[in-house]
Amino acid sequence: MGSTSGENENNGTAGVGRRDLIRRSVALGLISVPTMSFLSACASGGGSDDNSSGNDQGKTSKSNPFGAKKGTKLDVVIFKGGYGDDYAKAWEADFAKDPGITSTHTGTQEITGKLQPRFNAGNPPDIVDDSGAQQIKVDVLYKNGQLLDLAPVLDAPSVDDPGKKVRDMLIPGTLDPGIQEGKVVALNYIYTVWGLWYSGKLFKDKGWEPPKTWDDFIKVCQAAKKDGIGGLAHQGKYPYYINVAIMDMIAKKGGLDAVKAIDNLDPKAFVGSDAAQAGVEAIYEVVEKGLLMPGTNGLTHTESQTRWNQYKAAFITCGSWLENEQLKQTPADFDMKFLPMPLLPGSKMPFEAIRAGSGEPFIIPAKAKNLPGAKEFMRHMLSKEWSTLFAKEANSLTILKDGVDASVKLRPGTQSTVEASKAAGDNTFRYLYPDWYSEMDTAIQNASNELMAKRIQPKEWLKRCQAAVDKQAKDPASKKNRHE
Repeated sequence: MGSTSGENENNGTAGVGRRDLIRRSVALGLISVPTMSFLSACASGGGSDDNSSGNDQGKTSKSNPFGAKKGTKLDVVIFKGGYGDDYAKAWEADFAKDPGITSTHTGTQEITGKLQPRFNAGNPPDIVDDSGAQQIKVDVLYKNGQLLDLAPVLDAPSVDDPGKKVRDMLIPGTLDPGIQEGKVVALNYIYTVWGLWYSGKLFKDKGWEPPKTWDDFIKVCQAAKKDGIGGLAHQGKYPYYINVAIMDMIAKKGGLDAVKAIDNLDPKAFVGSDAAQAGVEAIYEVVEKGLLMPGTNGLTHTESQTRWNQYKAAFITCGSWLENEQLKQTPADFDMKFLPMPLLPGSKMPFEAIRAGSGEPFIIPAKAKNLPGAKEFMRHMLSKEWSTLFAKEANSLTILKDGVDASVKLRPGTQSTVEASKAAGDNTFRYLYPDWYSEMDTAIQNASNELMAKRIQPKEWLKRCQAAVDKQAKDPASKKNRHE
């Protein structure tokens, strides 16, 4: 799987030259993501400003603000999902040259299994890509005081322009998901979009038009069913994915107010929300009318996605790591395409609106042995050179403005997300509750799992989700988070 969840990308477009495609890719750095307030910093609570580093502390300078010491070692753990881990190996090779720090590299999908015992023993790695289905939840690590406050990294001089801070080089709003009680404790590194995906080849062969309205979406699913093809596939064992569809429908129907109501634990976030009711009823229509890909409820993310690659479903929900995750399973002429969620009648957002922002959280444990090296490594991650290395190896874009060299050629699915992001402009949104409240997020996912299996109806789904909101609202710590 790719970035957040289970946790984990033809050549071109008719009439558009390769140079134009590259220009558009680079232009993504100009996209403005709605910025949430950075919240007032809280003096108490998790996270750590511990800068002790023992023998790994070297001399500081303008080019080495943290005193990263040549000859020391860095313990790097990378979630090996949709983006692989070759990009990190390329980073580590460069870091071994300058500043001369070698790395112990671990690429794995078993983040919790491998790292929880190390955190418990006070012996964590130096830097971690904490993602995947077995992610250690960032809010839990923060509450336990196990994460470093990343402000020193973000306020350090940029590698590319020492006259500017690192944070000034980032796409607006992309730091927000990593905030806990006013502190940035996770760096969500990858610029991600979420929505529907389809095969350009299948749609061309069948004469289907990509739908912009929900009615037209249902019609395509019904046409697919007549041809023995599933309408919508989802990664049933990981209900995070179907929540991409449900929550996006709610956002587009009710606008940013509906998003903020959920993030801010409103007593009418779900029960009493017309947008929430309309969104969940729309997705349930697919279930009721038998338009799901057969068996999809019992499949893992890769199983479901592979069947979709085999033309067994018209649509699937996912984030923009999908193309890279499915490279080996995707036919050469599949022509992967991204599609924003279609609109319900009376929606407050336009069709072009998409969920977009940063994903794939990187953390520095508070008790990392080589803190100077870890902070310098993260500072380098936010350089154009390392951002370009990532794009080359992982077929994706980072949160760095203009962060990809023009020589990088993106694959068709990823290129279609670039086009969608440009079309969306400022019409982007992002839920923060999954980052702030993992227990509430899990409860909503569980309700969606029951819904897709027809074990509960939309009315019960709304009740269960509201109960999860109400429970979270009773936690005094929740008052320190606010989506403005």
